[in-house]
Amino acid sequence: MKPFNGSAWLHSNCIHSSRINVRRGIAQFVLLTIAIVTLAFSTLSRAQDQEPSLSSVIEVARAGMQADRATIITTAMNFTDQEAAAFWPIYRRYEYERSKLDDGRVLIIKEYTSKYPTLTDSEAKAMAERMFEYDSRQTALKKTYFKKLNKVLPALTVTKFFQVERRVDLLMDMNVEATLPPLTQAQYVEPAK
Repeated sequence: MKPFNGSAWLHSNCIHSSRINVRRGIAQFVLLTIAIVTLAFSTLSRAQDQEPSLSSVIEVARAGMQADRATIITTAMNFTDQEAAAFWPIYRRYEYERSKLDDGRVLIIKEYTSKYPTLTDSEAKAMAERMFEYDSRQTALKKTYFKKLNKVLPALTVTKFFQVERRVDLLMDMNVEATLPPLTQAQYVEPAK
C-alpha cells in the first residue's frame, strides 16, 4: 500500500476542479451563443415574413434586442448578488447613453436607404464621415463605462461584459444589414462638371 501523498492528492483535486470550471464555462458559452442566434433569427424571420418598412424592421430589431439584452447579460455574466448590485445601475446609464447614440446611427441608415438608388458621391462621403463619428463616439462611451464599471468590478468581469455586449451588437447589426440594399447594385456616377 502506497503512503498518502497530500500534495499529489491536492494537485489531482485542483485539476479536477479546474476541468469542471472549464466545462461549466464552455456550457454557459454554448447556451449564450444559442440564445443569441435564436434571437437574431427570430427577429430576422419576423421581418422577412411581413416585408415591413426599414423603419419598422429596425425598431422591431432594436426593441427585441433591448428586451433580451438584460437576459443575455444576466445569463452570460452569472453575477453574484454583490456584483449585480454594483453592475446594473451603471449599466442602465450606459444603455441609455448608448441608445441615444444608436438613434443617430439609425438616422444615417434610413437616409442611406432612402437615397440609395440615386446616392451621390458627396452624399456617400458625408454619410461615411457621420458613421465614423458615430463609431468614435461609441468607442469613447465604452471606454468611459469600462472605467466606471472597473471601479466596482474586476477588469476581467468588465471585459467579459463588453465581449457579450459586442456579440449582441453584432447580431443586431446583422439583422439591420440584412434589410439594406446590397452595395453591388450601387453605380458610381461621375460628378457633373
